[in-house]
Amino acid sequence: MNTSDFEKINKRIDTLKMEAVDLMKALIPIKALGPLNNGKGEAEKAEFLVNYLKTVGISEIEEYPAPDSMVDGGMRPNLVARIPGKNPDKTIWIFAHLDVVPEGDLSKWDTDPFEAVVKDGKIYGRGTEDNNQGLVSGVMTAKAFIDEGIQPECNLALVMVADEETGSKYGLEFLVENHSELFSKDDLIIVPDAGEPDGSMIEVAEKSILWLKLKTEGKQVHASIPTNGINAFKAASNLVVELEKLHTIYDETDAVFDVPYSTFEPTKKEANVPNINTIPGDDVFYLDCRILPHYSIENVLKDARKICDEVEKKFNVKIEVSTEQKEQAAPATPAEAEVVTALEKAISEVYNIEAKPMGIGGGTVAAIFRRAGYNAAVWSTLEDLAHQPNEYCVISNLVNDAKVFAHVCLQK
Repeated sequence: MNTSDFEKINKRIDTLKMEAVDLMKALIPIKALGPLNNGKGEAEKAEFLVNYLKTVGISEIEEYPAPDSMVDGGMRPNLVARIPGKNPDKTIWIFAHLDVVPEGDLSKWDTDPFEAVVKDGKIYGRGTEDNNQGLVSGVMTAKAFIDEGIQPECNLALVMVADEETGSKYGLEFLVENHSELFSKDDLIIVPDAGEPDGSMIEVAEKSILWLKLKTEGKQVHASIPTNGINAFKAASNLVVELEKLHTIYDETDAVFDVPYSTFEPTKKEANVPNINTIPGDDVFYLDCRILPHYSIENVLKDARKICDEVEKKFNVKIEVSTEQKEQAAPATPAEAEVVTALEKAISEVYNIEAKPMGIGGGTVAAIFRRAGYNAAVWSTLEDLAHQPNEYCVISNLVNDAKVFAHVCLQK
């Protein structure tokens, strides 16, 4: 690495702090909500960014619209902005998504969620951390190279996609399935959409996700004559306890993950009867399963069904099991993959800490890359406020993350 070039880029990024804040202020008011979140899509935000990227000197901007009849104009935007590198056959990708989630309960916000408010070294507003921080950090990285007239070792490409918050069908999945020529197995793919407050986690693996809906059917009667009915709530409550057996069946651990074992947690509970003196004939609850990748989801489903069968016989009820979400984990990115080791070096230089490859229970779009055979690493410095009221981005994280990206771009 050319240390002099990195020092110049570092200093330039420092001078871009207020420009980064101003860009965030411009982005937050644009309600980039997908149609499934009762929004108009990301077109306005994409148009703004195309114009902005041109003003900072990025001339190579490609658009890959995905057809979607649910939005005006029938297209969802996907952008790729490039800076040519010394090695034209290899690209460092910084991934970001354009869409945000709704504000939720306004009464829980201290500020207008769609007006950026800067105070105490933070920027408040919906989408500040998820995912405008990663988006703006990537843009500032690119601008620093342009302003300094320094060429990155490889191509630097910013990819900004639609629909991450509601499934990625019109975003990254569309790009990978229809424009696979964009990506190479030798590329370094960085997804700044999860992380720790100190930047110490490089996410390389994700658990399988299985959400189950369990509906128990009994017989509704007056609570004073329980023997004339079948209490679905009582049977379902027993089922909740019996499903704990899944923890003993799938009991292996993997220290890469936090939590290091598979989890099977009862969560949402639907209302059954409205009054106290009626025994419910139907009961519905949900189970959120986060399963270590080497286990088969199909086997978990079979074992859950066996447990349901036992409860059916014990209480003379019928239990219907259906899946709300079912996603077998993608192959992990190896800890020794170039994108991981490059990030480790950069984080050590910028943050002076030793970052570690880790796995998480949640899901990110990196799984789409990994299933397609690309090594992707998820990293950024985040307070973990995504989807919460009073979401904010720490300005110093915004700046320092850009420095990490720049370091990766200068590594030979």
